[in-house]
Amino acid sequence: MRVLGMISGTSHDGIDVAVVEFRLAGSVLEGLVGHTASTPYPAELRARLAAALPPAPTTLAEVCELDTLIGQSFAEAAARAVELGGPVDLVVSHGQTVFHWVEGGHARGTLQIGQPAWIAERTGVPVLSDVRVRDITAGGHGAPLVSVLDGLLLAGHEGGAAALNLGGIANMTVVRGRDLVAYDIGPANALVDAVVSSRGLHPRGFDEDGAVAASGRVDERLLGVLLDEPYYRLAPPKSTGKELFHLAYVEEALARAGTRPGDADLVATLTELTVRTVARDVAAAGVSALVVSGGGCHNPVVMKGLREALPGVDVGPSDAYGAPSDDKEAIAFALIGWCTAHGLPGTVPSGTGARAPRVLGTLTPGAGPLVLPAPLTASPESLVLRRVG
Repeated sequence: MRVLGMISGTSHDGIDVAVVEFRLAGSVLEGLVGHTASTPYPAELRARLAAALPPAPTTLAEVCELDTLIGQSFAEAAARAVELGGPVDLVVSHGQTVFHWVEGGHARGTLQIGQPAWIAERTGVPVLSDVRVRDITAGGHGAPLVSVLDGLLLAGHEGGAAALNLGGIANMTVVRGRDLVAYDIGPANALVDAVVSSRGLHPRGFDEDGAVAASGRVDERLLGVLLDEPYYRLAPPKSTGKELFHLAYVEEALARAGTRPGDADLVATLTELTVRTVARDVAAAGVSALVVSGGGCHNPVVMKGLREALPGVDVGPSDAYGAPSDDKEAIAFALIGWCTAHGLPGTVPSGTGARAPRVLGTLTPGAGPLVLPAPLTASPESLVLRRVG
């Protein structure tokens, strides 16, 4: 079965796609990763999206328009992926998260926009969407859903391994054989991106190659205030997002610290916040390997900081496991689509905090009858990814 996975993450900079052909042999699922790509949002659309995200006020009219415009952008990216990567049996669209409602340590709801009917109409292929909310209805956080891929991919790693995704938010899955725990650690790029964008430090709105951070010095007083965030003391499972970690959060921390570092020092401090919070949790997990993906793995300041803070841990990108670091989440949602199509759960309760596993998503039919494969009675025990083409 060939599945197209699609996602725009918490950095809301564009759409990542991955076409994966899945083949099941006994208890081992093989994923052949074909066409992958990243399509930036048009500048005007990204600006409108950023202006509508919390804590900014917005209107239902703006949400409706963004739902359509983002859906159309996903539809074009899907059509391009099918054109270049070949026909697919199913499209899985995570869409764009605009709000993740967490209250009292529990996820109450989540909203991803990007109307899937535009994708189905443009490609003629059925679309699976709304993949997070079913886990939330079962008492989970709906995140990090990539943990289902991590559990299968790293199950055989001697000494235990952790998979770390550094997007807007840093999330981690700790795997020891069939035992798994996953959660959101805190901000990865979210706060840095907010400052770089608001202060015009880079035209692309992020600290490319960690250049700004590398030119600054850490403000220890501010860092101490940032590290005192109550979220870090919550026990897993837990999830967070830009509803908490945004530009106003940085301004409030600066006010509490009573300090005004220069732009480079501020970015260096926020980058060190990511390193400290991640390294602390990885060290506590006691794993021998840290497998890193997401945009943050291209930041040499972050990667150097993690390696220095974790001398006994093998820190490297997920590419070595067949999952290109920029495409891993898109591959994960393709996997979730394969699971749903076969009637299998796409969650691991210990990874999200749900009461039990759940089959995920809502299906939008394509151009013809909705035809699904014969259901399977047991989930695969491991996953092997290989890049092809």
